[in-house]
Amino acid sequence: MRKAQGSWEKRILKSLNSMCTELNIPLAQKRPANEQKELLNKWNEMGTDEPDLSLFRPVYAPKDFLEVLMNLRNPNYENGEQPSFRNHLGLIQVPLKVKDIPELKEGFSELGLNIGQLGIDDSAQVPPEFFENEHVRVGQKVLAEQDSAAAQQYVRQGCPTALRADLWALILNISNQPEDILYYEQLKSNVIQHNLLVDSLIYKDVKLTASNDDYYFVFEDYLYQVLLCFSRDTSVLEHFAYSSATPPKSYIQGKLGMEEYAVYYPPNGVIPFHGFSMYVAPLCFLYHEPSKLYQIFREMYVRFFFRLHSISSHPSGIVSLCLLFETLLQTHLPQLFYHLREIGAQPLRISFKWMVRAFSGYLATDQLLLLWDRILGYNSLEILAVLAAAVFAFRAVNLMEVTSLAAAEAVLADLSTLKVMPLLQIFLFATVT
Repeated sequence: MRKAQGSWEKRILKSLNSMCTELNIPLAQKRPANEQKELLNKWNEMGTDEPDLSLFRPVYAPKDFLEVLMNLRNPNYENGEQPSFRNHLGLIQVPLKVKDIPELKEGFSELGLNIGQLGIDDSAQVPPEFFENEHVRVGQKVLAEQDSAAAQQYVRQGCPTALRADLWALILNISNQPEDILYYEQLKSNVIQHNLLVDSLIYKDVKLTASNDDYYFVFEDYLYQVLLCFSRDTSVLEHFAYSSATPPKSYIQGKLGMEEYAVYYPPNGVIPFHGFSMYVAPLCFLYHEPSKLYQIFREMYVRFFFRLHSISSHPSGIVSLCLLFETLLQTHLPQLFYHLREIGAQPLRISFKWMVRAFSGYLATDQLLLLWDRILGYNSLEILAVLAAAVFAFRAVNLMEVTSLAAAEAVLADLSTLKVMPLLQIFLFATVT
């Protein structure tokens, strides 16, 4: 896994370096004083700026990453004549241990049919109004006691909209103290002083994704502020201690290969890819104070999101999520799985982008926040794979009629009307196992 991650990182760096060479732009340079002043003046309206980014391209997109995952193999694994691992016919060929439905039911027991949920309109057991009023009361009590563990347990049944921002901050241990605000201001001054090539990639990504999104285009300025500061934040490097990835190094001009002149590039060690800004966009609905928004995003990234674009065998890593998704489909919807496979529409080719972005930009925002409640509540990304399988189950009748990948993609092109919680409940608790 680490070897595959290493060679993937080399590809990303090659792409970045060739862009530098082609465009004749340095990786980093000090901004002239007049440019610094101009950037400072328009810090809160960077979206009005229209730099020419036509020559810049995203370093990679999710589909490039999927190609790498499809080629992963375990060298210690004998494929021989015996039926290979569980006759797995999906694109992921690494035999990792993933949960089956009984284990998922046990793990996600709070999502059960007879337990009150926010995001379910008509639960027969508990009248929704009664549950909501009581749930809000309990949520206020959890907040009053500032109990992080209780908050994590509480959000498994969903967060009331009015309490969500405070509950998430409590779970993530974000308090936005004066020193945190000062730290954010220091990052901002680093952005003002130096121009990085990565800045143009961030601009381009926001323009290509969030700016065209009906929900998120209004947050364009916030996204630039958060992502530009994030790229300068060396505290993010600490997450590499428990990640399979390694931060890229750059060398001061003329000192190539001399370790004492090596610096991490970008300073946070994370090269953004196509869609990266969508990790921040939904959080803008909850936090309107830039330094707090920034801290929440940084904590969400180092706890969860980094796993969605690095190769590892962690249960919440993207490889395990892909395998879990394919295994659930192959086990519980075998006809659909074989049909799509036969017509060249491997389900993972469609669902991969949803999972890499944690469904941001695909679901309606209220539904996405209900999903992210559960990510925080269960401290796990496995629910992304379960939801992806549930979407296929929900659209199974239509999918059985398609005859090409393009047609299958068309059936699943718009997820904005889906209700997350009923889909998850039906798939987990009403599927015959």
